[in-house]
Amino acid sequence: MTEGGGAPSPASFNNHNPLHFSCKKYRIFIIAEKKMGQGLSCRVNDEHGLFSAVQFGDLETVEAVLAKEPSLIHRTVHDRYSVLHVAAANGQIEVLSLLLSRSVNPDLQNRHKQTPLMLAAMHGKISCVQKLIEAGANILMFDSVNGRTCLHYAAYYGHSDCLKAILTAARTSHVAVSWGYARFVNIRDGKGATPLHLAARQRRPECVHELLDNGALVCASTGGYGFPGSTPLHLAARGGSIDCIRELLAWGADRLNRDASGRIPYTVALRHNHGACAALLNPSSAEPIVWPSPLKFISELNQEAKVLLEGALMQANKEREKSILKGFSVASPSHSDAGMDDSVSEVRVVILLIYISSNKSVLVS
Repeated sequence: MTEGGGAPSPASFNNHNPLHFSCKKYRIFIIAEKKMGQGLSCRVNDEHGLFSAVQFGDLETVEAVLAKEPSLIHRTVHDRYSVLHVAAANGQIEVLSLLLSRSVNPDLQNRHKQTPLMLAAMHGKISCVQKLIEAGANILMFDSVNGRTCLHYAAYYGHSDCLKAILTAARTSHVAVSWGYARFVNIRDGKGATPLHLAARQRRPECVHELLDNGALVCASTGGYGFPGSTPLHLAARGGSIDCIRELLAWGADRLNRDASGRIPYTVALRHNHGACAALLNPSSAEPIVWPSPLKFISELNQEAKVLLEGALMQANKEREKSILKGFSVASPSHSDAGMDDSVSEVRVVILLIYISSNKSVLVS
């Protein structure tokens, strides 16, 4: 099991001949004992060795550990993260496939009620998202942090490929029957934010486009997310994304919609010093060209015609913008207030591995 392929020299310890191997890559200590009349036997230091191997995608070690201790597949670490959570978050598709083949529940939840599918969507691990969905993972589960689904996670973190995979699954799964596809696309989190609200606020234009293309409501207002009554356009104005604003305006977002405080998106953009965004959102500036009946007409076109029409209309809007944006520098927005809309910050995956000091040896019984 050494990286160079050679066998380490045994050392005498308490009448045994333990073979100490410190695997720096995985922070694992393996003890191989050669007893009289027996061959070498190896064992990873409890479940932390397994979690390390899963994290780094060491399929051979994972198989060996589970062959020795099958029950470890059900162990969890800090905040009840399972090996399936770790594999999904780290994009270890081979390990994840192995675990699923051993009948591990794809909908395991950690302490925050996050599923492996949510974590795969959070980290943009598309192959893991697809595999989990194929294994029957439920796309209609909510975490306990902000009451969000895997679709919210994909939109918030800007992984449009994961978002597409989840939406495709929604069309063909029980969700379409029990909830309805349109309702799922516009599903709200604990603060009344739809995936479109999150994508607009986090400056995710590709996700904004994909959601709008699948029936997201362009003028839906939030409950407690951001400022009450905010539309996706208000949130895009706050985030300072010209591209998100372009998409929303092209799909018919109303520049005159007011939030609960009476502010229009133009006012929000000014308040956050997004001058170029404010110029586009100024009610006195030229009206954008809007998709003709976007939720119906566009969706009925074949893909080639749809792409051509969208491209032509977007280009026309960009030409219109040139005079509006003259004198403005379209810079990247400040990230100083990113994520401030959530009362509890997003819980990222924290896998606590035991780092054993290099001057200590651990014997495993």
